[in-house]
Amino acid sequence: MRESFLNTIQQRFGHDPVWILVIGDLMLDRYLFGDVQRISPEAPVPVVLLKSEDERAGGAANVAANLRGLEINTRIAGVVGEDREAHTLLGLMQNIGVDTRHIYRSTRRPTITKTRILGGHQQMMRLDQEDAAAFSNEEHTALHVMISQALADRPAAIILSDYAKGVLSDAVCQDVIVQARAANIPVLVDPKGRDYRKYQGATGLTPNKRETAEACDVGANDNQALLAVAEQLRTQLHLEFLAVTRGEEGITVLNTQGSTHLAATARQVYDVSGAGDTVISTLTAGLAHGLPLHDAIELANIAAGIVVGKVGTVPINKAELEHELQSQQSAAQADKVCTLESLLARVQAWRNRGERIVFTNGCFDLLHAGHVTYLEAAHNTGDRLVLGLNTDRSVSALKGPSRPVIHEQDRARVLAALESVDAVILFDEDTPIELIKAVRPDIIVKGSDYSEDQVVGGVEVKSWGGQVALIDVVPGRSTSNIIQKLAS
Repeated sequence: MRESFLNTIQQRFGHDPVWILVIGDLMLDRYLFGDVQRISPEAPVPVVLLKSEDERAGGAANVAANLRGLEINTRIAGVVGEDREAHTLLGLMQNIGVDTRHIYRSTRRPTITKTRILGGHQQMMRLDQEDAAAFSNEEHTALHVMISQALADRPAAIILSDYAKGVLSDAVCQDVIVQARAANIPVLVDPKGRDYRKYQGATGLTPNKRETAEACDVGANDNQALLAVAEQLRTQLHLEFLAVTRGEEGITVLNTQGSTHLAATARQVYDVSGAGDTVISTLTAGLAHGLPLHDAIELANIAAGIVVGKVGTVPINKAELEHELQSQQSAAQADKVCTLESLLARVQAWRNRGERIVFTNGCFDLLHAGHVTYLEAAHNTGDRLVLGLNTDRSVSALKGPSRPVIHEQDRARVLAALESVDAVILFDEDTPIELIKAVRPDIIVKGSDYSEDQVVGGVEVKSWGGQVALIDVVPGRSTSNIIQKLAS
């Protein structure tokens, strides 16, 4: 799975003309970092000694920043004021490559700005600058024109990033959703408020647990009750899916096939600010580039696990997501090397899903193309391939004291890295018969240089209704030939 994600990110993100439109409430996030060493003599409040300042794209602008961090072509539509904060925010977005042509600059309201004062990693205070007055007819008309211009260029997907600041009115949401559905463009929504009717007909929503509870008018502590009414909400709004982000509990996805839960990626959590923006950005990017819903959600879950390990609103970027996937892929590969107890548990789980278990065995010293081709063919005879690997002692007993060339743990780790191999287990006996009896595979595979009656375990596998498969070996490829060539 991680390999599939890596291939999608490396081969498609940033390498094709797909672009995504973000519509929503734009904000400037300002951070004042300092140290707290004393209490003010003027009032019982801490004194923060200012060390540094930082300004970042916030709200819907952070969604766009996440997309650009993933190297996705991005345009954004929304409203800012005619002030210094607008100049700063537009500059931040333009510097990272976000297309800002569809942003309306209002003379009637300031740019929404949130100033956070932090002592160490602890937020001490937040100062908000905004105008809560309803949008004027002039502002609504100008925003409608900007959005219509963007939709005319047919984005691959649309994100509605709602912070309840006025941009995403009922009329705007429904107008965008209706036009997008007619053009077969997916619309994903990060919602806000208690009434979700304005999102009716969208492709999917990504509320957090608290937002879901408020929209469904239920308590947030009973997960079973919450998800039951969330499914009712999904049906009422005619959504393809509802993805409930549950913080350290992970993400639960509700769709017509039922519900699926993805556990959170375990890591130190410093700040959840902006994690929802990362989820919807990565999810939309994955869907726009052809990932199935479950895979796109899993990718978004991994990305969110990265950003919560940072202080403040910090977008994901492609390089760190690739690094995390590579790390997880390596861990997953190493995890394929099993004890007998863990192997039998996995085999039972696979069997419970109706998957056919394939078994093969060998020394696999100095892995070569013949081995790889053989293992790919073996895997294709069923669903899960278990590889019994001779220990160093048993290889020496079979091949002589000069073998193996490669240590058993190294051989196991290299074999586990192959996509065709689902589990590797070392056995020390001269034959794998006891291992075969324990695993009880549906298919046992050997090379075509054996006859069926020579295959150890063949009789036993047939006795419980399984079969023996003989696979052609690649001529001229063998460990012995490689060793001879090296010695000559």
